[in-house]
Amino acid sequence: MYIAMVSAECAPIAKAGGLGDVVHGLSRELLALGQEVEVFLPGYDSLRHDLIEGRREVYRNLRVPYFDQWIDCRVDSGEVDGVTCFFIEPDSPHRFFKRGRIYGESDDADRFAFFCRAVLEFMLISGRRPDVIHCHDWQTALVPVLLFELYQRLGLTDVRVCYSLHNVGYQGVVGESILRQVGLDPARLMTADRLQDPADPRAVNLMKGGIVFSNFVNTVSPRYAWEIQNTEQGMGLQDVLKTHDGKFGGVLNGIDDAVWNPATDRHIPEPFDADRLEGKEANRRALRAYLGLVQAEKPIVAVVSRLDYQKGVYLLRFGIAHACALDCQLALLGAALDPVVAEQFRRLQEDTEGHPDCRLVLAYDEELSHLIYAGADMILIPSIYEPCGLTQMIAMKYGVVPIARRVGGLADTVFDANYSDRPFEERNGYLFDDLTESALASAMERAIDLWRNHPEYFRQLQINGMRVDRSWGRPARQYLDIYSHIRVH
Repeated sequence: MYIAMVSAECAPIAKAGGLGDVVHGLSRELLALGQEVEVFLPGYDSLRHDLIEGRREVYRNLRVPYFDQWIDCRVDSGEVDGVTCFFIEPDSPHRFFKRGRIYGESDDADRFAFFCRAVLEFMLISGRRPDVIHCHDWQTALVPVLLFELYQRLGLTDVRVCYSLHNVGYQGVVGESILRQVGLDPARLMTADRLQDPADPRAVNLMKGGIVFSNFVNTVSPRYAWEIQNTEQGMGLQDVLKTHDGKFGGVLNGIDDAVWNPATDRHIPEPFDADRLEGKEANRRALRAYLGLVQAEKPIVAVVSRLDYQKGVYLLRFGIAHACALDCQLALLGAALDPVVAEQFRRLQEDTEGHPDCRLVLAYDEELSHLIYAGADMILIPSIYEPCGLTQMIAMKYGVVPIARRVGGLADTVFDANYSDRPFEERNGYLFDDLTESALASAMERAIDLWRNHPEYFRQLQINGMRVDRSWGRPARQYLDIYSHIRVH
């Protein structure tokens, strides 16, 4: 089967968050299962060119409509960890993908709408006929709309679309000129059953369009699939998702165990696994030394996270203070795009500077994240909502016990040490429900008490988490089942 992944991100060459890891890990696993996979990305100037093998030009002067103009694009190809990737670079004064970053521009909708049209134009002209186009998040939501409104009759027949919602908090709500930009008819599409935003009838909702026009829609955990249909987590799309319930489901993400595996991780000083958990101690010492924490017999509580509203930043700030108050060590790695949040954590970093047991690193640092996972004992994940979450799965792979809020993918993967109805050998962390400091404090205190007073049980929780297979094997097969289903229905 030929699968075309269309995404704004793909780790490690273009990554802003978990989406990049998903596209990379899923593509590699599908390739390993014998499928033909190609990834289509914007040609950002911020690509990690050093990680692209055999980059070469494959098409020059690809002409893509933009309102009443045509913009020429160059298309390059290269290999990333064995996966063929195509990079579309417009030659335009708009400099769509020459901004030094992936997201955060005022014209993001224009940039990615152009990318959607360019991908389909390239497929048409180059003779590519995928069995399935797999699109990801609002940035690629116009692909199925354009496919079924324009490109099917131009020659892209028998192509099906699977559309994955990684975060319904970002839907791409914009003015209707976006449709004219890519050659679509606003009068035809600005209706309640198509792209009209549920909250603002004058606005286009790109994610809604992807849901309506795709052959199958999924989100990235079963719990989150239920939440966005039945609670306020649907952010206004609840009724749309219920209308299309027959083609909607949840597939829990995996993690790439070639990247996240303490037994083979080249970023940590000593490898270890569930049968050699004592190897974690050398990584604890190395983490303390790297961060300048005192070498002491205390639990290390970690935070590895984007610092934004979704991640419960106000609870994270409380958790940092509470960990220190409970005589633990705290290691935080994270960065904020929101200037208010960034300033709050900058001040907190200043306030804790020189503290022997607390260190905040306000940056994105892939290598340091490996060392933190390898050295930490517990990790805080107090998310307001969490579509899937890779953090808890990576953490558990490294013997780190999650302290998490019972939402989305966290509820699907973390099972409380005290209150779960599962057998003890399946319990692996601590959960809380209420978005309150007291609820987080209670979960933290239960975890820290077990570490101090019942180390053998804490060790078993670590081993329980490490032994669960969170690789891409199972989810990749679930996606193959979806692809096969939509090819014949």
